[in-house]
Parts: sequence; structure tokens; C-alpha cells
Amino acid sequence: MSDAGLVVVLLGAGTYVLKALGPMYFGNRRELPSKFKKIALLLPTPLIAALVITSTFSSDNVITLDARIIGVIAAGIALWKKLPFVFVVVIAAFATALFRLFVV
Repeated sequence: MSDAGLVVVLLGAGTYVLKALGPMYFGNRRELPSKFKKIALLLPTPLIAALVITSTFSSDNVITLDARIIGVIAAGIALWKKLPFVFVVVIAAFATALFRLFVV
């Protein structure tokens, strides 16, 4: 398993442990303070962004510039245009495939 995969698995396990311990610690009557709720809502975005960046720009622990960048750019434009997520994935895959077909 790669280092990135191990990090994802450990973060996932930690998330489930925290979700399980939260209700046991606070009980059903208490809620998280609003400060923690705001932080908890913001955490997934940078984690997913870091995963996308490391998956796009690295291969075998070396920075790589290849067709995956075109797919991420196409997905970013599709998200900016607020297309449904299914179309975002299809557009990104199609752009990457076209780039590999004609350039690589």
C-alpha cells in the first residue's frame, strides 16, 4: 500500500473513532460547541483537495506532469459551471483520454 493510501485509511479510521466517541462522551443531551461544528464542517474540503493534488501531481513519490492535469482542469471548469457531479467525472475522464490519445 502506498503512503497516500495508508494516510487515507488512517484518516478514515480516525474519523469513525471520533464519530463513535463523540456521542458516548457528550451523550444525547449535549451538542458540540458551535466553534467545533464550524471547524468540523470545514475539514473535508482541504483533505479532499490534498488528495486530488497528490494523486494528480505525483507518481512513485516524484512530481509528475502528465495527462491527469488536463482532467483536473476540465473537472474544475465543469464544477465552476455547476454541472452535476456525474458529468464532471465524465468530462474529466474524456478530456484526459483525448489528451492521451492525441498528445502522448
